[in-house]
Parts: sequence; C-alpha cells; structure tokens
Amino acid sequence: CRRALVEAWVGRETATFRLPPSRLALDPTDVVGLLHDGRTLQLRIAQTTDTDARSLDCVRQDRSAYDLPPGAPRPASIARPVVFGVPDAVFLDLPQLREDVPAHRPFLAATAQPWPGQLAVFRSPALDGFAFLTAVDGQAIMGTLATVLYPGPVSIFDLGNSMLIDVATGTLASVTDLDLFGGANAFGVETSPGVWEILQAAKVELVSAGRYKLSRLLRGQRGTEAAMGNPTPIGARIMALDDRTVPLSISESEIGIPWNWRIGPSSRSLTDPTYLAAAFTPTGRGLLPFAPVNVEQPWRTGRAPGDLTIRWVRRSRDLSADSWEIGEPPLAETTEAYEVDIYNGVALKRTLTTGTPSALYTATQQTADFGAALTAGQSFTVRIYQLSARLGRGAPAIITLFT
Repeated sequence: CRRALVEAWVGRETATFRLPPSRLALDPTDVVGLLHDGRTLQLRIAQTTDTDARSLDCVRQDRSAYDLPPGAPRPASIARPVVFGVPDAVFLDLPQLREDVPAHRPFLAATAQPWPGQLAVFRSPALDGFAFLTAVDGQAIMGTLATVLYPGPVSIFDLGNSMLIDVATGTLASVTDLDLFGGANAFGVETSPGVWEILQAAKVELVSAGRYKLSRLLRGQRGTEAAMGNPTPIGARIMALDDRTVPLSISESEIGIPWNWRIGPSSRSLTDPTYLAAAFTPTGRGLLPFAPVNVEQPWRTGRAPGDLTIRWVRRSRDLSADSWEIGEPPLAETTEAYEVDIYNGVALKRTLTTGTPSALYTATQQTADFGAALTAGQSFTVRIYQLSARLGRGAPAIITLFT
C-alpha cells in the first residue's frame, strides 16, 4: 500500500524525449537519469518508438519506494499447517420452522474445531456415487445439558424449570416476549435418541465461559409436547434452531430413502479423512399433523341410549395458524380425517374413523368391546390421530375418559 501511494504521487511527472540510434541499448523498464535544473531525476522508460530518431516516453520514479519499510526485523518462523478435524453433524427431522422452507425438509446442524470456513454436504443411496447437495457456511450453536430438564407445562410459560447448557462456540442473549412469540431463541433438545423437543427461552444468562442459564421457557413448541415424557438427562444434546441450521433440499419423493451422507471441509476432496460418514433417512416429520387438544369427556347424546360422543379440537401444523387475525386455522391437509383407538387398559379394542372433530361410540360397540354398555363412573382410554394423506397418522392425543 505504501509503495503504491508513493508510485502514484511521484508518477505525476512524465517526460518525452528523443535519442540518437546509438542509444539502441535502452529498453522499456530501464531507469535513466535526467539532469534538469541542477538536479538529477530518475525516470523509468515506459515505451520506446524507433523512427529516424529513438523516442522515449518516461515516468518519474523514486527508488526508495521499493526499500523495506522501517521497523524492527521480525524473527523467522515456520508456518504451521492448519489441521481440520472431523465435523460434528446432527440431522434433525422437525416440524416446519420457517415459511421459506417446505414442511417436509429435514435440517442439518454442524460444527467443527477449528471451523474450516465451509462444509460440503454430499449424499448417495449407495456407498459410492456421492452427489453434492448443499453447503454449510456457518457453524451451529450446539451444546449439552448441564442439568436435568424435567417436563413442564405447554401453552404457558414454564417458570418452574430452567436449563444450564454448555456450548463450545457462539453466543446467546435474552429476547423480549414479543420476539419470543415471533419465533426467536428456539432450541432443539434431544429428549431421547432421534426425538426432539422444540422450546424457546426468553431469559438467557451467561454463568461462566461457555455456560448459559436458560429460563422463562415455552415448552413443546410446534407440536413436540410428546417429547417431554421423561426427564431429559445431563449430557443430552441441545442446539439453537436459527439460520445456521441448514435445511436439506430433498423432494417429497425422497422421503423414506436410507441415504448415505458425507460431510467435510469444502476445500478438501470427498475421500479426505476429515469427512464424516453418516446414515440418515428423512421421514418428513414436518408433514405429520399435530395431536388434537381439548378432548372432552364423552356426551350421552348419540343416536340411541348409551351412545357416547367424543369431541376434540384439531390443531394445524401450518405456520399461519399462529396468527391472531384468522378465525379458523387452515387445515394444511388434503382432507380432514381422524382415527380414534379405543383401549381397555392396554388392549386395543376398536378403531373409529371420522371426518369431523368428533366420533360416535355406540352402545353396541361398547358391548362388543367391554361385554356391556359403559355405565357412569367407568373409564376407557382413547388415542386420537389426525390423518395425513401423505404419511398417515400424526401425533396422538392420549387421554382416559370417564362415562
């Protein structure tokens, strides 16, 4: 930079002159001295033109511009090669998180120490013939639980639970409730292998280097409340679900295919030992309907005495269903259809089908299932599923009903 500035400043002065043919030895880039007004100027020949006389176009230069800049000498050192390790990558089959990502696409979260700048993702249905799918430009914020996470309430703030988490890279911060309701500070917690609870945290505190305390939680977001069945142990994975969690651009026809994956630094070849080999089969989790809610105790308002009517409220997996401006949430399915499993204890007795958020359990069916029509005070268990035309049953609503 210093040399370029000096060259630009000194090079404002140019000269053009002619020499006899005897000075044929002068060529472009040669430096000549010109005595002018009692001082000698250094001129670099830029161009020569040979006619009856030799014409030279020159530009002034300063030899000192090419000297080393002043300063203490730096000791010689041997450059250390950068060694990349195998990345840590996690595939996530989750409900739809963003409107710009189709519901059926899974996500990939990846990190590496040191971070190579970019990871390349390849896939193949076999163990060869891998094709490039996408690139990961930023490492995800991934960590582990440092305390046990217990189940909590849904649809309201969980003020009884808090989480201590350890992360190796990245920073976290608190958000306002308004930002939280807009989807900020979402995390995925692996409550059991391959099962993820999505939660959000409004309050984030830095406890020590790389350790955060998350509180004021919203639990079981996006239909993942069933993942809270048991306490989540220390060491369970947790990761931030932000724009560094990369969607994998697969088509719906590729759901259920057991793909083989290779993930590694994009600057290295696919056969480099820094590439991670993994197997993952996308299931299209984002296309599954959410579990129905508000299952009412059965009403004796059937077609005949003893008939029971079971009612519930459906939910929508569509992201627009969270809007306060719409009346009826969008269906997000081809048709509205449900299946209701009737249990006596752990024994499945019957499956009812219906196209509305209610089902009729007749006295005749009760007699066939329990030996007699159910009377006041008796109970039975139901599992209610909304159906997807693409993948079948969604998440169940499980409840014990009393007649």
